[in-house]
Amino acid sequence: MRIIVSFIAGLVFGLGLLVSGMANPAKVQGFLDLAHPWDPSLALVMAGAIAVGVVGFSLAKRRKTAICGGPISLPTRRTLDKDLFLGAAIFGLGWGIAGICPGPALVLVGAGYIKGVLFAVAMLAGMWLVGVLRPASH
Repeated sequence: MRIIVSFIAGLVFGLGLLVSGMANPAKVQGFLDLAHPWDPSLALVMAGAIAVGVVGFSLAKRRKTAICGGPISLPTRRTLDKDLFLGAAIFGLGWGIAGICPGPALVLVGAGYIKGVLFAVAMLAGMWLVGVLRPASH
């Protein structure tokens, strides 16, 4: 059951990215690049996602187990540190340069776009590199 629910959630997420145009790097860069005609549609998509997320997290906080019966594991860390800021800066730079973040990258890989494949490979390499360079105490 858990795999089916995960598949459906991923499918809905991917379809949402396609329908909203957020899997299109040019559309994302149209929001991030203020020097050219600005496309505010990403802000509306983000607002909708935040609203859904707030409702989902508030419901999850009230439950002991997930709907499928597994444990609920919500983030507990509340500190702002250099790792968070550095990670956010690297993510933002990559997002701004490529117009792609991890979710849309997987949509692009599934659709067979080489730009998505290259991004996903670079993302995986970066994740591997952090695992190698980061102290085990984190």
